[in-house]
Amino acid sequence: MNLHYQFSGKINYLLILSVALIALTSCGKRTGATSEDRPETGDSTENNKVLPPDKRPLAIDNGKIFLKEGKKFLWGGEKEFQHFEITNCQLKDEQFHYGIGREKFPALLAPDFIDVSTADSLYAENARFLMVKMDGITKAYSVKDLTRHEVVNDEINGKPIMAAYCILADLGAIYDRTMGGKTFTFALSGYTYFDPEVWDGMDGFVLWDRETESLWWPLIGQSVSGEMAGASMKVLHEQWWSQTNWKDIKTNHPDALVLASGQDFERPEEWVRYNNVEPVSEEGQSIAPKWGENSTPD
Repeated sequence: MNLHYQFSGKINYLLILSVALIALTSCGKRTGATSEDRPETGDSTENNKVLPPDKRPLAIDNGKIFLKEGKKFLWGGEKEFQHFEITNCQLKDEQFHYGIGREKFPALLAPDFIDVSTADSLYAENARFLMVKMDGITKAYSVKDLTRHEVVNDEINGKPIMAAYCILADLGAIYDRTMGGKTFTFALSGYTYFDPEVWDGMDGFVLWDRETESLWWPLIGQSVSGEMAGASMKVLHEQWWSQTNWKDIKTNHPDALVLASGQDFERPEEWVRYNNVEPVSEEGQSIAPKWGENSTPD
């Protein structure tokens, strides 16, 4: 790949590098929020500061969108195979932000958990969590840790699920990873996207799946490019999960498994690909509820 398409000079390289260091731990609460004006939720850390909207780098201005052999691509990393083909992308080029690489965020593939008694010293009672409870098993994912991972591919009693959180949009939900009878594995593309008409105009993370390398935008709840373009995401039915806090978990779910902090893993360079997939739109909710709309009563 011609380096001209990857970086626009040394200045842009340094800009993207600095953004990567910031974005690695952040995807606040509302567009333009900082750790200072974010509500006290027990989630804030030194690294949760985010750039205001007018300071976020546009991907198109930094050579992240390019043409090759008549096809349009979105830069995905230093290696040729990491770029995303977006010839059929439903989103506008000029509304993509960042472009730090598709494996910068450690979107977990095989997460580890600890028990509530071990985790209790780590969280304030008002620390926010996503919790899923199904078939007698309860799992909890702190927003603090999800801010680092953004996506956790998991399963509960054999059912493939995904816990996801984007700090820029304050979007957090549990998803079903089975669509059209196939299981998908999600990760972060390294981009965010905004639309003035969607989710109050906030930026939101753009995901990709390892099986087809299609892009997905959770703020509209569907795939926006690739073989799965037009397919709907599947938010797990609200009876099985909630947006809650540590006080609720340790008080009412003492047997819960809590996502362990600080996890990382070696990124795979190969993955089993699906052939001849068909985009599907199944019944159910595809767009996550805003925070508090699927909460556990106090």
